[in-house]
Amino acid sequence: MAHVNSRVQKHRNTLRMAGLRPVQIWVPDTRRPNFAEECRRQSRLVAQADKSDTDMQHFMDEALADLDGWTE
Repeated sequence: MAHVNSRVQKHRNTLRMAGLRPVQIWVPDTRRPNFAEECRRQSRLVAQADKSDTDMQHFMDEALADLDGWTE
């Protein structure tokens, strides 16, 4: 086990010398039974908010109109 630990430490040291640092991030567990339903719930909330925000829709339409060659 010590051999594996020393290899891992060597690899980490190499990365640090290259200017990188380790970062730990927590992400949603996609294996949870209610994950898909929670995605649907949040998507519905966003869609409802988007429908009621006419200023944002107008802004997006204007932004898209600025793209060269954009057609509807």
